[in-house]
Amino acid sequence: MTRTAPAPTRSASSIRAVQATAALSVVVLLWQFVTAGQILAHHAAKDAHGAGAIVLHVVGLLLVVATALHARAGGARWPVVVSAAVFVAGFVQAAVGDAGNMAAHVPGSLVLTVGTLWVTVWAFQRRPAV
Repeated sequence: MTRTAPAPTRSASSIRAVQATAALSVVVLLWQFVTAGQILAHHAAKDAHGAGAIVLHVVGLLLVVATALHARAGGARWPVVVSAAVFVAGFVQAAVGDAGNMAAHVPGSLVLTVGTLWVTVWAFQRRPAV
């Protein structure tokens, strides 16, 4: 008689946490794009953009935690790596922006966006097990 190992169970709450934090990350990124446009157009909204950067760091950490918990529940591990890379890149992005290097800051925002959207699209393609 052969036994097969049971498939790892994926917690519905873990993927929901990833979906929620990923969606929140996208909303914060949109805020960052809006305030960046205001900075470029009017040289205003620097404080709002800086506050958004702090929120983005916090939400980015929450996304790393959510993807790690989902991986522990049997989910994919690569979203943890991508989320962690985006989290670290966010600090590099903030430092570059504080230094006033817009030639690197603007393309860096695209890296954050692509990584965040990659995890977000993946998360919303998952169907939680009940």
